Amino acid sequence: MKIAVISDIHGNLEALKAALCHIENKSIDTIICLGDLVGYGPYPNEVIQLVREKHILNILGNYDAAVLEKKFNYIRDNEVNKFCMPWAAEELSEENRDYLKSLPGEIVLNFKNKKFHFVHGSNRSINEYLKENSKEAEEAMDVLEEDVLICAHTHIPYRKKYGDKILLNDGSIGKPKIGRPNGTYLIMEPDEDVKSTIVEFTYDYEKTVKAMEEKGIHKACIKNIKTGIE
Repeated sequence: MKIAVISDIHGNLEALKAALCHIENKSIDTIICLGDLVGYGPYPNEVIQLVREKHILNILGNYDAAVLEKKFNYIRDNEVNKFCMPWAAEELSEENRDYLKSLPGEIVLNFKNKKFHFVHGSNRSINEYLKENSKEAEEAMDVLEEDVLICAHTHIPYRKKYGDKILLNDGSIGKPKIGRPNGTYLIMEPDEDVKSTIVEFTYDYEKTVKAMEEKGIHKACIKNIKTGIE
């Protein structure tokens, strides 16, 4: 069995469409999304609609939660978010708002005597950053009750073992922080060895840039899409 794990699309429809086309050629059995469908990018409704149309299993991200509450409880209170969060909240249709409200905060699945815990931030908090080799990651893995933790939120993909436990991060589809304007996702095989591959893909990011410019989205977000640097 092969599972594609995606996340952090952030309203970037072009990146999501490219990722799904990429995944179609990988003999994937199912797709799981770790949240943050909205925020920053120009197409929050279209991204949600496509995820719904594809029947992708999805959980709530911290930016999704912030947009629903129209508060900074789950995101940084900075200049960019002061523009992007209210903008996305205003754009969101009631139907798609209801969809986000229906999403669970985590998913736990069993495969071949192993438990896989899917979260957005961490197993402790929706907005905790589990950066590679960080103290937070070590602490989160220490209290993890399952065998494998699959997270997002940092926008930087990696794999790391903690004794018999494994931590996986899929990176970001639509708001890269890898120093390149490319998206990343994860292919995972939930077998005894928990095989995983980080996949980096290109897409026509200039289309996203043009849409962001036309909609007057914050220039820092546009620069991020062009460079892969926040």
